[in-house]
Amino acid sequence: MLNINRLAAWWFRSAMRRIRFFMEQPALVQTFQLHYLLHRAKDTEWGKRYGFKDIKHYDTFRERLPVLSYEQLYPFIERMMQGEHDVLWPGRMRWFAKSSGTTNDRSKYIPVPADSLHYCHFQGGKDLLTLYLENTPGTKIFSGRALSIGGSHHRFEGNPKIRVGDVSAVIMQNLPAWAQWFRAPSLPVALLSDWEEKIQAMIRELRKANITAIMGVPTWTVVLLEELLKQEGKQYVQEIWQNFEVFFHGAVAFAPYRPLFNRIAPGLRFMEVYNASEGFFALQDDLSREDMLLMLDYGVFYEFIPLEELGKEQPKAYWIDEVEIGKNYAMVISTNGGLWRYLIGDTVQFTSLYPHRIKITGRTKQFINAFGEEVMVENAERAIAFACQCTGAAIVDYTVAPVYLDNNNKGAHEWLIEFATSPHDIEAFREALDRHLREINSDYDAKRQHNIALIAPLIRPLPEGTFQEWMKRRGKLGGQHKVPRLANHRRYVDDIYQMLGWEIKAPPSA
Repeated sequence: MLNINRLAAWWFRSAMRRIRFFMEQPALVQTFQLHYLLHRAKDTEWGKRYGFKDIKHYDTFRERLPVLSYEQLYPFIERMMQGEHDVLWPGRMRWFAKSSGTTNDRSKYIPVPADSLHYCHFQGGKDLLTLYLENTPGTKIFSGRALSIGGSHHRFEGNPKIRVGDVSAVIMQNLPAWAQWFRAPSLPVALLSDWEEKIQAMIRELRKANITAIMGVPTWTVVLLEELLKQEGKQYVQEIWQNFEVFFHGAVAFAPYRPLFNRIAPGLRFMEVYNASEGFFALQDDLSREDMLLMLDYGVFYEFIPLEELGKEQPKAYWIDEVEIGKNYAMVISTNGGLWRYLIGDTVQFTSLYPHRIKITGRTKQFINAFGEEVMVENAERAIAFACQCTGAAIVDYTVAPVYLDNNNKGAHEWLIEFATSPHDIEAFREALDRHLREINSDYDAKRQHNIALIAPLIRPLPEGTFQEWMKRRGKLGGQHKVPRLANHRRYVDDIYQMLGWEIKAPPSA
């Protein structure tokens, strides 16, 4: 009898030779990626504008092409959406990934040509399974199906010949037959646009299925699993799906969610992925580590700008052979989706070289620096995870904003937190969060000295379902949408207060 699990494991493991090659030869592989991109796009409008045919070395590429934000690239993307061909990438684009980002309400549209689908997104999915097999040789993941929790797509009003939607939906719609067989739920259910309807439809279709893995954003995966447990009257997910063994997660830091998943799915394995509308970038190659391997042969050329260079007219960027461990960089990508020296908005640190592993430290637009404290998302994630560990808490979601200085009050950070499991002592939670944030961020610690600039953080527990309702009202429920973690303004926090009918509170004088 054919053992599908053993056959699939053999097929996927064959890719490890390719992965080991770029782990050992990152500069060589990235040089090849750059030459491939330049050659492929040499006859496009962008290629002619910047003389791609004449670029032979990275230094020329770095000097000739500007670093661009989405707003700067958008006029060319807009023309592609109207049907123009050979603008940033060869051919006409039929698919665009729609992304709202996390700090801006305006939608972004990222072109997703066939090259990007096949050699970046699909390859990332295959390598995800390859690296999971390397870590868990006894896995039986292929004996069942993987539940994909994603978004939807639709025709673009400005041009009915193209479709736009969450990158997860674009990928699911275009998956090859073998991958469609492995994933669940059925495509009509997976692509439902109404998130609440989708949750109920998935539960009806899959409650008796053999689900071995889930791929999704932690926030919305928790919503699905808790509703499933409620309807089935069970305590643990494995009571319903006996072979459920791994959760492939991304989009947000996982540490604050780990206690909740451990409670409802004990013994579950976790593997982090870094995929975005713009491409598939990194995978956790060692489940005992908390970083990810940068995938260097997906048709993406990487550059990294030190944070102190941001804001300059032409910031100095460095390629893979020039980066340093432990330094915060803004990531810049040139891709087989037609993005050229594109400032994606994520900040990363290298945790190792040869192989090059990274951890995501935040967003270039998502931080709090109202008082010179320079708190990044990674700082907040580590602090809240530590506070949860100390007090037995688990969270659903959170957001943080500054409370500004005025005549009567000192500054503070206000944390709006929806708890899945409340801390046994809210003051102990606050003290642990504040203490750990001071330990890992010297700028924050300096501002907290003697309550001179900042008093202790304000913790505001929110009613159950607050963030889900808030995201629903903003038209950002489910899929790849994420609650913004940090903001250097109070618009999100005040909006939530208004929705709840709460009076906007100020910190006590200190």
